[in-house]
Amino acid sequence: MQNEWKQSLRTLCALVALALLVMVLPLRAAAQDDDDDPPGRAARLGYIEGSVSFQPAGESEWVEAMPNRPMTTGDQLWVDRDSRAEVELGSASVYLNGHTGFSFLNLDDRTIQIQLSSGAISLRVRRLDDADVVEVDTPNQAFSIFRPGRYRIEASEDGSYTVVTVREGEGESSGNDQSYTVHQGQRATFSGTDRLRADVEQAGEDLDDFDQWSFRRDRRFEDSPSARYVSRDVVGAEDLGDYGDWRPSPEYGAVWYPRVDAGWAPYHAGHWAWVDPWGWTWVDDAPWGYAPFHYGRWAFVEGRWGWVPGPIESRPVYAPALVVFVGGGGPGMGGNVAWFALGPREVYVPSYHVSAAYVNRVNISNTVVTQTTITNVYNTTVINTRNTTVVNVTYANRNVSGAVTAVPQQAFAGGQSVAHAAVPVTRQQLAAASISARVAVAPSRGAVVGVHVGAAVHVAAPPAAVMNRQVIARQAPPPAPVSFAVKQQALAAHPGQPVARQEMQRIRPANSGAQPMVRQVPASANAGRPGNSPAANRPQMNRPAMNQPAMNQPAVNRPSQMQQNAPVENARPAETPAARPGTANVGRPVNQPGNSPAANHPQPNQPAMNQPTMRQPAMSQPAVNRPSEPSRQVESPARNERPMNEHPAAVQPVSHTPAAPAAQPKAVEAARPQNPAPAAHPQQSAPQPAARPAQPAQHPQTQPAAKPQAADAKKHPNDPAKKP
Repeated sequence: MQNEWKQSLRTLCALVALALLVMVLPLRAAAQDDDDDPPGRAARLGYIEGSVSFQPAGESEWVEAMPNRPMTTGDQLWVDRDSRAEVELGSASVYLNGHTGFSFLNLDDRTIQIQLSSGAISLRVRRLDDADVVEVDTPNQAFSIFRPGRYRIEASEDGSYTVVTVREGEGESSGNDQSYTVHQGQRATFSGTDRLRADVEQAGEDLDDFDQWSFRRDRRFEDSPSARYVSRDVVGAEDLGDYGDWRPSPEYGAVWYPRVDAGWAPYHAGHWAWVDPWGWTWVDDAPWGYAPFHYGRWAFVEGRWGWVPGPIESRPVYAPALVVFVGGGGPGMGGNVAWFALGPREVYVPSYHVSAAYVNRVNISNTVVTQTTITNVYNTTVINTRNTTVVNVTYANRNVSGAVTAVPQQAFAGGQSVAHAAVPVTRQQLAAASISARVAVAPSRGAVVGVHVGAAVHVAAPPAAVMNRQVIARQAPPPAPVSFAVKQQALAAHPGQPVARQEMQRIRPANSGAQPMVRQVPASANAGRPGNSPAANRPQMNRPAMNQPAMNQPAVNRPSQMQQNAPVENARPAETPAARPGTANVGRPVNQPGNSPAANHPQPNQPAMNQPTMRQPAMSQPAVNRPSEPSRQVESPARNERPMNEHPAAVQPVSHTPAAPAAQPKAVEAARPQNPAPAAHPQQSAPQPAARPAQPAQHPQTQPAAKPQAADAKKHPNDPAKKP
């Protein structure tokens, strides 16, 4: 009996182990598949004013930039003098001034890493989740954004200095083992390449033409009526209100109808481009032609075409073109390539390498469809048949008059204008042709670079010094993109499909395995950003800053309305003076070993930011408006570290040996409330060592500032809230 019991137990254990193995293997396979999924977002090259040039990832030619072109890692822009451009990402917008060199070092679901070789950008960050990274890399520093807000970053033409202006938010500049936190209402000039020097001052209230233009462009987003029907992360949705009308539909809910000519059909006026890692991508000619062709679905309602967005509560997943192909480019269509738009509740099956989880995300975020329907189509199309021929699916738009568009295969492969190259399609051809999720046509160079490449058309390009300039980065960017010439043979072997990641690694030239134009800062200056908790995200995140006079005022002069009403931050108990880090971190490095906790002691000649007379009484209390901070001791910096021949306003980092194991200096800045101290006045003398007083209120007296700011500063008439 005992032996039988033991045998039964062994059998049961074996069955349990087998069941666990059956469950784990698919999960591991799915996890591996997820690694090949493309990003769920792409940037849009939206508004263009003047002369703007574009260089696709991995290529060396500059071509004329086209509005609505999706942008991703490796793509570059050059905005010539007296020109401007706008790049949209949903959760953020980038406004580019004239004579600006811009590119994406990395762009995925969690990272926005921008290379600014020269010129100026205005960056509006609307949402910043816990794991998100937003970084702007210039020739002498890397600026990491910690809070949603408005930022202006300028890189000098010769690459010797960078100016960072924080209208709203907070961020940190790093370079050569030194890091400086820049708070709301401050402008910091970072000079030097071997040693980063900071000159911090009040940002001021005057806005130049570029600032005002950026605010006007951003106001279109904030005031868009489409926000009532579409997720804020649907890129390009702010254009819909200017070119169409929203109307309710009993079947689909809110539907947007474009104001177009009779006979118009979606995916007809534009061209096809090859954009890695998605492959064939639709680029529409209409000024509003981005959101309706990469999100949602099209429906033919009461004799006209209308766009049906996905659920407003879902974060949308970008798709290169929400269509299905007729004939797949084969002989059934006479050698032509034809397609039509997917309708509501119809499943999109990508032609690129993706996991089942990605197929689920890209569909449920863009239309109302059940999980069962997605699974059935995915299994039938991808798993069972191992090809992309769609069977047993009835498409609503297939038989709508004018819905199917066709062009010769050569015109499709070369990225030519569809409206000019379109050919008629007969009912007999449609009835006999199969439906496919992929068109089996390999791209030519024109679809990658542009049809006008090599033409005798002048295209502005950045100076050679700007193109070859190295930038400083905190985040390590991905490897440099591979050129079309290197990929062409692999693309021809699997027509219509992008090169898989493993294959890309095999064909990548040995000398392009890393980004050659980037120098990553040492690990000592590459600490993580402060925790982006809900409380940390609260300042100015959900209110239109255009109506807030405080955005141009230094936050030290008065507590903002958001800070006054923040019960979470105000509710923590008061802490002892010994446990509170010093408040004078502006203009000093925060991530160097020498900046031990004791380095935050008040100094006899501390700049005006630490004068008790310059602060509101409530702001001088250690516990007011301050999230919890680690208990730590700090030590004074060395005396007179700054060379005498340097600019008096430049605040130099200091180097000294810590008395205790290295602390986490960045946590000091993470704990800082949204009431930052004002920038050091240019006429202040260098900090001097002094003992820490017993009480916070007993700061040693400092030299008076040359131009002290009144604590009750009035609103300036040039405040952005009053701009037209």
